Amino acid sequence: MFKTRQKNREPYELPHIGQRIIKTTIAVFLCLLIYRLRGYQGQDMRTEAAITAIVCMQPYIRDTRNYAVNRFTGTIIGAAWGLLLLILLYSFPILGTHRVLLCLLMAAGVMMSLYTAVLVHKPDTSALAAIIFLCVVISYPDIDTPFLRAGNRILDIFIGTAIAVLINSFRLPRTKNPQYVFFVRSRDLVPDRFSALTPAVLFRLNHLHDDGARICLISDHAPAFFTQQMSAAKLNVPLIVMDGAAIFDIDQNAYLGIRTIPPENTGQLKELLKSLQLSYFVYTIHNNRTCIFHHGELREEEQTIYSRMKRSPYRDYLEGEIYDPKEIVYYKIIVKNRSAQETEMRLQELLPADKFRYARRKQAGADDLSALYIYDVDASVELAINRLMVLLRKEDPSLVPVEIHSAGPYRSEHDAMHLLHTIEKRYEPVVFFRKRSYS
Repeated sequence: MFKTRQKNREPYELPHIGQRIIKTTIAVFLCLLIYRLRGYQGQDMRTEAAITAIVCMQPYIRDTRNYAVNRFTGTIIGAAWGLLLLILLYSFPILGTHRVLLCLLMAAGVMMSLYTAVLVHKPDTSALAAIIFLCVVISYPDIDTPFLRAGNRILDIFIGTAIAVLINSFRLPRTKNPQYVFFVRSRDLVPDRFSALTPAVLFRLNHLHDDGARICLISDHAPAFFTQQMSAAKLNVPLIVMDGAAIFDIDQNAYLGIRTIPPENTGQLKELLKSLQLSYFVYTIHNNRTCIFHHGELREEEQTIYSRMKRSPYRDYLEGEIYDPKEIVYYKIIVKNRSAQETEMRLQELLPADKFRYARRKQAGADDLSALYIYDVDASVELAINRLMVLLRKEDPSLVPVEIHSAGPYRSEHDAMHLLHTIEKRYEPVVFFRKRSYS
C-alpha cells in the first residue's frame, strides 16, 4: 500500500524480512508442531490453528489481541449453533433424511450464527461465525461425536489465537538506522489542513521521536497550520512548509530558508493578474511572520475563506502595499473548480515557463472552490529536501534522506498508522545478521 524511496540506496539491497513475517512463520511452526504432538498427520493433519495464527498476527499487539478476541468469539458462536444442530439431527434422525430439509436447516443455522454475532455487538465476527458453523455441520451424517467435533474446532482456534498473541508479545532482535531522515507529507497523517492529529497517530509519532527517529513533516501550507494541527507533536527536524518554498524551525520559531519570487518576476505577474482582472492573495514572510495581503475586491467565494482564515492568531492579514517585494513567497488565486484549470493554462501561456511553478488544490470546507498557487520555479519540495539535508549534514554528514509516500489519499486513521508503521520498520528493522562491509 505504501511506497518508499531512499536516495543512494545500493541496487543489490533486498527489502528487510519484517518482524511480522518472522513472527507469523514461528507461530505457524508451533501450531503445526502441536498438531503433530496431538497425533494428527497425513490427510488428518488440520490447519485451523495455523490459519488462525496467520490471520491474527498483526503489526501491533493491540490489533492482534482484537483479532484474537473477534476470532474466538466468532468460533464460539458458530460452534455452539453447529453443536445444537447436530444434537437436533441425532435426536430426530428423520430431519436428516430429506436433503432439501437438511440444506434448509443448515441455511437457518448460518442465519442464526450471523444474527447472534450482531446481537452480541460483534458484527465483524458474523462471517466467521457462519463459516465455523458450516465447518462443524457440513460433514453430517459422517460425524460420530458432535461434542468432540465442536470442541476440537474451539480448541484449534484457541491454540492459534493464543500462540499469535504470545509470539507477537516478544520483540525480535532489531537494529536502528539513526542516519535516516524520514520525509512525510502532513496530508498523509490528517484528512485536511483544519483537522488535528488523532490521539493514536500522535502517540505513534511521538513514540518514534522518543526512540530517536528523525522525521521531517512537509506541508503545503504555512507553519501556522502545524501550530493548530500538531501542537502536541514532538519534532526534532525543521519543517518544510509552503509546498517546499520555505524551511521552518519550530524550536527557534524562525525560517531557516525561504525561496521567494524575484522582484522582476513579481512585477510581471502582478501586471498580468491586473490585466486579467483577477483578485489574489500575496503571501510574504516579514520578520519571521507570515503576512498575507489581498489585492482586488473580495469576491463572494473568497469572503468566506478570508473571514475564516483571518481569525487565526498565527497569521497577519493586512491591507495596503506589501512591505518589501523581495519577501513575496507565493500568490494564491481562489477560483471555481470549473475554471481553475483554464486559469492556470492561461497564466502558463502568458508567463515564462522557466520562471514560475503552479499548483492547484481543493479548498477545505468549500467543495466548489480551488486555489491556484504560483511559486518561484525553484520553490519545490524536492529542492527543499536537498537544502535541508545540506543544513543537517553540517552536524552529521552520514545522514540519508528517505521519503515515505502514501499510495493514495488519506481515508482513515488506519492509513496514517500504516504509514508510521512503515517508518518504524525502516528505522528499526529486524536484523539477525549484520551486513558485511566491503572495502
